[in-house]
Amino acid sequence: MKVLITGSAGFIGSALSIKLLSRGDEVYGVDNHNDYYDPSLKEKRIARHIDHTNYTHIRMNIEERENIKKLFEDEQFDAVVNLAAQAGVRYSIENPLAYIDSNIVGFANILEGCRHNHVNHLVYASSSSAYGLNTKQPFSSHEPVNHPISIYAATKIANELMAHTYSHLYNLPTTGLRFFTVYGPYDRPDMALQKFTKAIMSDEPIKVFNFGKHKRDFTYIDDIVEGISRVLDKPACSNINWDSNNPDPATSSAPYRIYNIGNNNPIELINYIEALEKSLGKKAKKELLPVQSGDVLDTYADIDDLVKEFKFKPKMNIQQGVKHFVEWYKTYNI
Repeated sequence: MKVLITGSAGFIGSALSIKLLSRGDEVYGVDNHNDYYDPSLKEKRIARHIDHTNYTHIRMNIEERENIKKLFEDEQFDAVVNLAAQAGVRYSIENPLAYIDSNIVGFANILEGCRHNHVNHLVYASSSSAYGLNTKQPFSSHEPVNHPISIYAATKIANELMAHTYSHLYNLPTTGLRFFTVYGPYDRPDMALQKFTKAIMSDEPIKVFNFGKHKRDFTYIDDIVEGISRVLDKPACSNINWDSNNPDPATSSAPYRIYNIGNNNPIELINYIEALEKSLGKKAKKELLPVQSGDVLDTYADIDDLVKEFKFKPKMNIQQGVKHFVEWYKTYNI
């Protein structure tokens, strides 16, 4: 396939580019290389695949309507994976308009590009943050998500609603993937694993919110990428049994789907830190703090649909995944 990946210099986008190139797809990557964190990490990520004969890299904001329109018209992609977004719950509390620009306006431009150029399938990143105040676990995509607790989460839910509208009005197959706490080599420096590792190696204290008691369904990057690639190959279709009197949020009479991609095995933050300490061979100095505003207390992914429809279940355990990250981090920072 000829595939457009937005956010292709990002943590997930770069890893997905490598995966699709390795199986023979032609990949066009779009990324704006912004300075939300040190752009040199983005350069190091794409250095792994930028010289591949089937890869083309374009530095562009997805908010640039005319440029995105021209790109779609010129290249006529078979499929699109939208991973470009302003990320981070914390930053969304401080600077909400950055999320409106990228996650709402930018996503609308991608939808329009797909609509007018006969794209066969749009896959896009949503988030476990969408579950907000929901407490019924494991989190199921078949339950409503009407109570987000961060602007970041609200934009992801908005993306799902926008995608459904395009699926309904224009018969555009769209699939939203709610990622659960992705980690691994080349992840973002504002994420817990990099922050904790840097602090522990520097003998500095780490801030442990909710006293380390909240749980996360930590999901290794390779598992996320495998899940995306499988979903990409199967365009969303309508649910012939969809009932408007009892509407299922994860499916529709339109070609629309929502799936969770998570490890299906939540781990307490304190146990995550213990796995990191073991891999580093060094104890952390912990500053135990109350829960942060905007944080979902626990996440736990129901992935029955993923297993049933794609014969796939994430398999990396936390000890091995953290070990792989530490091995990379030590090399990257030398």
